[in-house]
Amino acid sequence: MVDFAEVNYLLVVIAGLAIMILGAIWYSPPVFGNIWMKYAGVSKGDIDKVKPKMPLYYLGGFVTALVTAFVLFHFVEFVNAVTVSDALQLAFWLWLGFSATQTLGGVLWEMKKMPWFWINALYNLVALGLASTILTLWR
Repeated sequence: MVDFAEVNYLLVVIAGLAIMILGAIWYSPPVFGNIWMKYAGVSKGDIDKVKPKMPLYYLGGFVTALVTAFVLFHFVEFVNAVTVSDALQLAFWLWLGFSATQTLGGVLWEMKKMPWFWINALYNLVALGLASTILTLWR
């Protein structure tokens, strides 16, 4: 059962911010942004069209990062993760069972290419590992 009073909300916000910062770096043009755009079928013109809505998109992204961190907090508590190794193992199994399998649907049903899958799937793995480690070590 979820006990909302036991949640360290400041830690959840910190983990959510870490996920957002990682995403900003990961999907930046010098890292994977240009490659991702190519395989996602997104052009520079597409990005320019949505720029006025970017604050709303970032807000939505932050809300999803907070939800991820909040749920992950409960998994960390449930498995009683106490070490970095515990945190990374938890992140890996959650990623493999839920995130990677769902992301693969883009390849199977949306005709995305495997580089698109790996960019997104590995971002999710690293994000879960980072957030899980933060939540484990500072809870």
